[in-house]
Amino acid sequence: MLQTAPVTGLKLIGSAAPGFYSDLFDRLLPVTRSITGPGLRESLDIFGEYMPLRRDRVVSGTAVFDWTVPPEWALTRAILTGPDGEVIADSDRSNLQVVNYAMPVDVDLALEDLQPHLHSIPDQPDLIPYVTAYYRDSWGFCLTHTARQALKPGRYRAVIQSRKYDGGVDFADCHLPGDLDREIMLSSYLCHPSLANNELSGPLVLLGLFDRISRWKRRRFSYRFVLAPETIGSLCYLFRHGDQLRANLAAGLVLTCLGGPADILSYKTSRRGTSTLDALVARLGADEGFAVRPFTPISGSDERQYCSPGFNLPMGQMGRTLYGDYPGYHTSGDDKAFMGIDPLVDAVDRIEALLRRHEYAGVFVNQAPYGEAQLGRRGLYPSVNSPTTWANSSDRVVDSRTVLNRILTVLSECDGEQRMLDIAARLDCSLDELMPVVDRLEAEGLLKAAGR
Repeated sequence: MLQTAPVTGLKLIGSAAPGFYSDLFDRLLPVTRSITGPGLRESLDIFGEYMPLRRDRVVSGTAVFDWTVPPEWALTRAILTGPDGEVIADSDRSNLQVVNYAMPVDVDLALEDLQPHLHSIPDQPDLIPYVTAYYRDSWGFCLTHTARQALKPGRYRAVIQSRKYDGGVDFADCHLPGDLDREIMLSSYLCHPSLANNELSGPLVLLGLFDRISRWKRRRFSYRFVLAPETIGSLCYLFRHGDQLRANLAAGLVLTCLGGPADILSYKTSRRGTSTLDALVARLGADEGFAVRPFTPISGSDERQYCSPGFNLPMGQMGRTLYGDYPGYHTSGDDKAFMGIDPLVDAVDRIEALLRRHEYAGVFVNQAPYGEAQLGRRGLYPSVNSPTTWANSSDRVVDSRTVLNRILTVLSECDGEQRMLDIAARLDCSLDELMPVVDRLEAEGLLKAAGR
């Protein structure tokens, strides 16, 4: 049995303290991130202060399944000035004000010629939209619709100091070993600049979970933590590690949109819908603060790549206030005040508790399957058989035989096929109530986790 110890040599993480997440959020928010480039690397560097990240990249031009890794993009500054020299948009003021991946320009043009390069949201006139152009040459500026409507006729100067060059897609992971080679993967993305719930909530919760899980005294499963830009980053990760994941992955979660006002956590099942984690969240349900959504490829995050037919990994997704379901999605309205910090700490608490339960929910194997195990010599069965002991599970514990019944049933059912989650249901008890039985039987060498 592997005994674990906290990872050392890194900055301390206050994974129960809102102030830690708040301060780290403030460092990360202004970084000009994209799917490639210096802002992405800077963000990975910051997380690397707290996690032992292994860095990797796939270079520009590489064919990754049906995709081609794009050239890298770096922005120095983008500024749009009006006829009287007033600053209309400035990336130094908000990096949402330039189209992400915009090509370099330095042009002077009339308002009517500028308009096709401007982006705003008429029905949200006070918010700046987040606009990208990753895979084509384009440029533009993003404004509030109020500011756009106020533009006067005349000549405007648009300057975007950016460049595209051969580079690559950077990503990173780290690993916490457990008793088993079978893994649980937690994945989130880094690529959106100046967005809170739809960008930083996931990586911050992932970091908190890394800290918590690294402190567990014991892990049955091994745990993998992945940070990569959305879509192209997870594709590159699969390009590098897909075969390993197919062989070893027991379950996983894509972490996204874990802030905001929603009270419950929303779980999107894996495409398979059959993993132990899928079953566990469904069993816990609304009583434990979980809503369950079926898998769909139509919308979502990186679970669409992990669950694509060629891989079909058992990856679910965990969110709270979901993408597309709140007015500030992909706009400047997705800020720290909307996301909140307390919801992130709550998500760390609840997902950690879920993963602890998952350690017990799967398949175990009876290590003494030929006949009944001799429980008496292990203090698990009365050594004196009389009317006064028939109701007890041992000579020392009086519990109306409940624990003994659970022990006998668990050993009978653990044939390498039955989930402990289902055994608990047949015993009409919760998984939590069965967990001490599992611990004791493991300690006595009578039970071993199968990793599924």
